[in-house]
Amino acid sequence: MPKKANGTSKGGRVTQEQCFQWINGLKNKCSIYSLCLSAQVSRSGYYKWLKRQSSALNSREQENQQIGLLLRQGYQHVKGRYGYRRMKIWLEREHGIQVNHKRVYRLLKSMELQSLIRRKKKRRKKEEQFAPNVLNRQFKADQPFQKLVTDITYVYAGSRRFYLSVIQDLFNNEIVAYHLSDQNDTDLVLQTLEKALEKGDVRGVLLHSDQGHQYTSNLYHDVLQSHQIIRSMSRRANCWDNAVVESFFSHFKTEGLWLERPRTLDELHMMIDNYIHFYNIERFQEKLGNLSPIEYRKAVA
Repeated sequence: MPKKANGTSKGGRVTQEQCFQWINGLKNKCSIYSLCLSAQVSRSGYYKWLKRQSSALNSREQENQQIGLLLRQGYQHVKGRYGYRRMKIWLEREHGIQVNHKRVYRLLKSMELQSLIRRKKKRRKKEEQFAPNVLNRQFKADQPFQKLVTDITYVYAGSRRFYLSVIQDLFNNEIVAYHLSDQNDTDLVLQTLEKALEKGDVRGVLLHSDQGHQYTSNLYHDVLQSHQIIRSMSRRANCWDNAVVESFFSHFKTEGLWLERPRTLDELHMMIDNYIHFYNIERFQEKLGNLSPIEYRKAVA
């Protein structure tokens, strides 16, 4: 039950407007007389308020009818080309009527007037060439160029970002090819592959990668097929399927990139060349009997 109305809402007291709304909400459950008595407002005041509400509602309805008629005429004139936002502007330009865009939307919707919808162009999804996980974490090889793994990582020269692609031989963990580019695209992996092809006969070689878009492209698939290279791919979002090359990148960044922090592209190129030279020729590995990759290949192969 509201407190006595005094026309304001200060001091916790409600306005007459709020009292009349309260009465109107309960008029079907209680008598108007008892509700007005409880709210301490006059019945005549309530009925005057009710009349004003009805008058305002009728005026609003008439206004909506007039605006709706203009909207229908405008819709027919532009042949449904305009949506509700443009129809709002059209009302202002042609008739000087300023109406909220939400109101225009409701009126158009009530009249079932919809604008023409531009069809979105359907992008043809490029066909992707996936391959099974032939390697299946069998990271040991009996001879050079039997099993190769490849991957890409990003590197920085100052604030500029570049992408380093490498191919690694699982026989001795040697980096047999690498290429740096400012684009992480199919050309990056093909340039790396081209350098690996110069190292020897790759027919029948297993080349394992992740499912990056570069490795699933038709062009990459066709090039590998033309050289009789067996494709193998990690399972989606499973870095452990390509753990050896991931391990190399970890060493490369810790012992090279983050240590020297190249600022220019030339410095980055030099750092990469120097580190891979060090990794292949000097950096001995426990798994290789404390020999470097090159030393191991010369001793065993």
